[in-house]
Amino acid sequence: MVCSRCKMVVKSEFEKLGLQTISVELGEVELQDEINDAQKEILLKNLQALGFDFIDDKKSKTIEKIKNLIVDLVHHKNNELKINLSDYLVENLNQDYSTLSNLFSEIENTTIEKYFISQKIEKVKELLIYNELSLSEIADMLNYSNVAHLSNQFKKITGFTPTHFKQLKDKKRIQIENL
Repeated sequence: MVCSRCKMVVKSEFEKLGLQTISVELGEVELQDEINDAQKEILLKNLQALGFDFIDDKKSKTIEKIKNLIVDLVHHKNNELKINLSDYLVENLNQDYSTLSNLFSEIENTTIEKYFISQKIEKVKELLIYNELSLSEIADMLNYSNVAHLSNQFKKITGFTPTHFKQLKDKKRIQIENL
C-alpha cells in the first residue's frame, strides 16, 4: 500500500468483515481484535482481487518495510533526502545495513540503491509533468549534487533527457507498486 486510496480500500475490506482497525499504514494493519482463519481467508481473497496480498513471512515483511520507507522518503519526505540512505534504513529498521542489503538483493534481484534511484526518477517524472519547478529546483529537492547528475541518471534509467521527457505527449509513468 503506497497511497491514501490504497489504505482506504484496505480499511474498507476489513470493515466489511466487521473487523475494527486501529491503524492502516503502508504494508501494515493493526486490528482491535484477533482475526480468525475464516475471516483471514475471505479477506485474503478479497484483497487479492484488488491487487493486494498478505505478507506473512519475516523476509517479505522486511523487504516491504524497506520499500515503504524508501517510497515514503522520496515521495513524502524529500526534505529528509539529504540523510544517508543506509543510516535512514538502519535507524528505522534496527538491523545491520549489510543484512538488509543482502536480503533485498536476494529477494528483489536488484539493489536497495537501484530501487531508491528508480523511486527518485519516478518523482522527477512527476515533477516534470507538473511543470511547476525548474530542473535545478528538482535536482536540489531530490538531493542531486547538480543538474548534470540528475540528467545523466534520468537518461540512464529512462533513455530520455529530462527536457525530451517533458516534450513527450504520452508521459507514461510506472505505478509505484510496480517498481
